[in-house]
Formats: sequence, C-alpha cells, structure tokens
Amino acid sequence: MKFRFTAVAVAAALFGIAQPSFAADISISASSTGKNLDLLRKQLDAFEKETGNKVSIVTMPSSSTEQFSQYRLWLAAGNQDVDVYQTDVIWAPQLAEQFLDLKDAAKDVVGDFFPSIIASQTVNDRLVALPLYTDAPAFFYRKDLLDKYGKQPPKTWDEMAATAKEIQEKERAAGQKDLWGYVFQGNAYEGLTCDALEWIKSSGGGQIVETDGSISINNEKAAAAIERAKGWVGTISPSGVLAYQEEESRGVWQTGNAVFMRNWPYAYSLGNGADSAVKGKFDVTTLPVAAEGDQPSSTLGGWNLAVSKYSKSPDAAVALVKFLTSKESQKQRAIELSNLPTLQALYDDKDVAAAQPFMPNWKPIFQNAVPRPSATTKVKYNEVSSKFWTAVHNTLSGSGTAAENLELLEAELTTLKGDSW
Repeated sequence: MKFRFTAVAVAAALFGIAQPSFAADISISASSTGKNLDLLRKQLDAFEKETGNKVSIVTMPSSSTEQFSQYRLWLAAGNQDVDVYQTDVIWAPQLAEQFLDLKDAAKDVVGDFFPSIIASQTVNDRLVALPLYTDAPAFFYRKDLLDKYGKQPPKTWDEMAATAKEIQEKERAAGQKDLWGYVFQGNAYEGLTCDALEWIKSSGGGQIVETDGSISINNEKAAAAIERAKGWVGTISPSGVLAYQEEESRGVWQTGNAVFMRNWPYAYSLGNGADSAVKGKFDVTTLPVAAEGDQPSSTLGGWNLAVSKYSKSPDAAVALVKFLTSKESQKQRAIELSNLPTLQALYDDKDVAAAQPFMPNWKPIFQNAVPRPSATTKVKYNEVSSKFWTAVHNTLSGSGTAAENLELLEAELTTLKGDSW
C-alpha cells in the first residue's frame, strides 16, 4: 500500500510545531539497512516538499555497538553535523545530557505512545527522544504440534517445560530426531540480559536494579528463576543454546526443529517466509510466568529519535522527529517494513492488520514490557548488564549455583554503584 503525505497530513504530523521562516539544512543518522534507508528517504522527500527544509542522511553501521561508540564521540565533541540521532531504547540515560528535552513539543501526543516506551526515554523528568518503532519479544509456539497432542499454549514456565519435554520425546520417537522443546538466547551478551530479566521479572524477582536505585537481584525468586532455566539446558534445550543469539535460535526454529522459541518480532515474518519449514504452522503469545497470577514480562527494545543540543536548526529538527514518529509515518513503516509501531492505535488499524497480520498479537506483549534498568543506572548500565549476564551464564553453564552467583553479583554491583548511580 502506498501513502501520500499531504499538506494537511504534514501539518497534523507536526502538531503545531512552528516552522522556521527560512529553509534549514539538517541531517539524520540512520543504520545502513537498504530497505530502511529507502523508506526513510521517501519520507524525508515528503517532509522536504512540504516544509522547504533539506534533510541529508548520515549512514551508520548496522552494529548498534559501533553506532553507540560513534555517537558518544560526536556528542562529546559537540559535533553539529548531525541534528537528529536514531537511538537504541537503552541509550537514553547515557546520552540524555546531549539531547534536547522534547516534553513540551510532544505534550499533545505523548499519551498516544505506549507508556513504558515513553518512560524508557524519560531521564530526570526530561523526554530525550520520541519512539520511532519498538520491539518486545514473544513466545513462539508450534500450533500444529500443540494441536496434535491436545495441548494449549503454556501459561507457566513449568508447564512449558513439561509440554516441551512430552512433545520432544514423542516426536523423536516418531522419527524427528533433531527436534528440541525450547530455544532461547543463552550466549553471554546483552540478549541474555533480556532473557534472564524476563525469567526473573515474571517470577516476582524484581528487575536487577529497581527504579529507586536499590539493587534487588540477590533474592530467592530470582535465583529460582535462573535455576529453572538451567534445568532446560541439555534437556529440552540443546547444550549449544549457551552460545545462541537471536539468529541461532531462529535457525533451529525455522527449520522446524523446536516446539517453542523466545524471540523478537522480526522472526515472525521470516518464519512465514517461502523458505520456512514452519510457515503457517505457528503463532505467538505472551511469555510464560512462574505461577498463575504473576505478570508476563517481555524486555523492551526498539529505536527512537533524539535531537542534538548542538543542532543549528533545532526547530526544524524537532519538526522532523515529530513527522517521522507521527501516525501516518509509522503506519507506512509498519506496512512496508514490518516495523512495530510505538503508537497504541496502530495495533487496531485495519490496514496494518491486513498487511502484517501478526502485529495485533503484539499489543498485549508491549503492554507488559519491562525496561532494562538503564534509566536508573545511567552511564553505568553497560557494566551492570555485563556483570548480570556473566552471573547468569555462569549459572546456566554449571559454574556455581544461582544463589552463589547472585550473591557475588550483588557485591559487584554495590561496589560499582558507590554512593549513587
């Protein structure tokens, strides 16, 4: 489906932001993925036509780690060559002081976004970025196999493990020797922080560091959640899962060799691709919990747009951010790129649902999304996350118990915190 940006639509997208009386030349950073750049350029052309401003793209590497390193260098040097930065959801507290506060500019639209995403981009009561598109993982399940064995999508982790074990054993006995019950991201990296945070949060074990700055990770429920996951390794999950990232998990799943999978939205459309062994055979739901009554938890991901405080044309830059995060722009991005909107209403949009039938399924997942503790730990988040995923990986791989590793982690985080985050 094609969209045309009219003068009226642009005016609505700008939400009353005053345009400078002269044409401005501004720039936006963007990752170097072909389709993303193609659509972005189309939207920038529409913005230019309606406002008279000119916008250039500063192409960034696809690695978010490399992007973050480059951003920090540019911003520390007061670089004026980039006006609008595309930012990862966890970068807000680390770069907040280098970005303009968008709270006043967005006060009439902020309520349209998912509250958890707005909260993730709010640092010291300053809204430092507007959400462009979002991510939250879901629980993928083989509906054909569950139907075959008269099972419902599991609600709890223990139910998941029992169902996975039963189907895995029966399918292997029938000749499917490579089938596993569950695949997830078990490598020692940021992805494991996301997975383990979900296990712990959905078990009532907190979220590593709480919003008041207290270190909560060393508790019995958190330890039990990690020990539960340890029990999956080598039983319903391959031992190699300890080296899996998103793509390794998807590889097992998409070849038809897993009953359940935890992964991000991108795996949905690929799983229904022409070359997929599970095309039309699966669905998604919220991740399991420890016990009935616990809250499902999916780690919040996604990308946002921030305006550099060094911009020579801040009004034009803010107008561009509001344009690209508007309903019409996000709808186009959802339909053409399968990017998940950050506006709640688009999950009930019939055009989006027709083009991307899986998207409405993600609304309850986002409503329960849990942010990583980057807003609280600020510039120390990367080190907090590294210490956390190391403790979890050690436990999963049999190096110490969860209780032992979390006690050590608490001591390390206490030292790292010092007087304050």
